[in-house]
Amino acid sequence: MQFDIIDQTNYSSVESIYQQGMATGFATFQDEVPSWESWDKDHLRHSRLLVKEGDQIMGWAALSPVSGRCVYGGVAEISIYIAENARGKGYGKSLLNKLIAESERNGIWTIQAEIFPENIASIELHKKCGFRQIGFREKIGKKNGVWRDTLLMERRSKIIGQ
Repeated sequence: MQFDIIDQTNYSSVESIYQQGMATGFATFQDEVPSWESWDKDHLRHSRLLVKEGDQIMGWAALSPVSGRCVYGGVAEISIYIAENARGKGYGKSLLNKLIAESERNGIWTIQAEIFPENIASIELHKKCGFRQIGFREKIGKKNGVWRDTLLMERRSKIIGQ
């Protein structure tokens, strides 16, 4: 298992895995994979990781700022997606733990995740990596015309912001 940085040269693999997640119906509110330019603008410059087995990309994770206000500079929201053929094989846990370490090296003290309650695998993955549920957002947004709930989970660093 190796890790690499997400950039424009490997974004097509990110797009493909993102599309696989969207196809499940419980990975994101997004209906379309964003262009590289849009994705690049919306994610922090650090903590953009791929997990690979040989030349095959098995998953990706990245952080987005939660606010433009400086007081929230150490708080980020995670996106993590694992390829269909790689799910349940430990790639997600390795990737998330690597992303946590990378985020702490870059001054992030809290990572939050909004997860559809039906996405049990993602909820369990986040719990295994130190996240806890801090809230339930009822009918927070619509997906395909249907109001959807999300769980709000977070991981507070024991290293940064103490």
